[in-house]
Amino acid sequence: MNNAVMNRMDAAFEKLKSEGKSALIPFITVGDPHIDITLELLLGMEQSGADIIELGVPYSDPLADGPVIERASARALQNHITIRDSLQVAKKAREHGASIPYVLFTYYNPVLQYGAEKLFKEMVDSEISGIIIPDLPLEESAPIREIADRYSIHLVPLVAPTSKERVKQIAHHGRGFIYCVSSLGVTGVRSSFAANIEDFLHEVRTASDLPIAIGFGISNAEHVRRFSSHCDGVVVGSAIVRQIEEALPLLQSPQTVQDGVLQICKFVRELKS
Repeated sequence: MNNAVMNRMDAAFEKLKSEGKSALIPFITVGDPHIDITLELLLGMEQSGADIIELGVPYSDPLADGPVIERASARALQNHITIRDSLQVAKKAREHGASIPYVLFTYYNPVLQYGAEKLFKEMVDSEISGIIIPDLPLEESAPIREIADRYSIHLVPLVAPTSKERVKQIAHHGRGFIYCVSSLGVTGVRSSFAANIEDFLHEVRTASDLPIAIGFGISNAEHVRRFSSHCDGVVVGSAIVRQIEEALPLLQSPQTVQDGVLQICKFVRELKS
């Protein structure tokens, strides 16, 4: 068993905790708008303060994702981006000096199609620390959990305010961190959150010794500041993917691609600060 990739995530949370900080966890869709730009963004976002990065595998039926990430998946799928491409771009980022943890975000069908055993083995080779499978319910997750544990890959669970009595059960089987869903529905930029969201976070906190992170709807530095005092990590997804979408004219021209990357990384830096 290889503990190196697992320890990368654990060490990141431990270091941040010792510094009294929470993790900034950007999400990007791999291959949007091009796999080479994904590599540039992985390196640039780390330099801009990202502590962990979620690598979203494009999928044609992303049930948990809103329209912004749906469009990103559609753009990436036009380039025929697969799980294997996601693994390879992570590996290439490591070759370029990337050191922060990566978490793969994908759905259960692509995992089955690729082969779970093969996937986790190659995740170790690509130094990916964890995986999130939003449509894999706890009751059906035992076979995947067994493989993930064998390869020391964290299978990160999601809990929502509607999980209620299942929170303790879900948290008990969690690895790496507990992903707290801030609101009902799909991902997307929001201007407000449920009035009792802090109570929900406290409930999850008391159910597990693992770090907790919040996502779905976090879209600006004010949101990051608000939830950083309640969580060990804050996931920003649609807001960053929207920045990529807005920068497409720059990213699609060789003469201006670096300007586009810098524009997106500037947004990440603002979230971190």
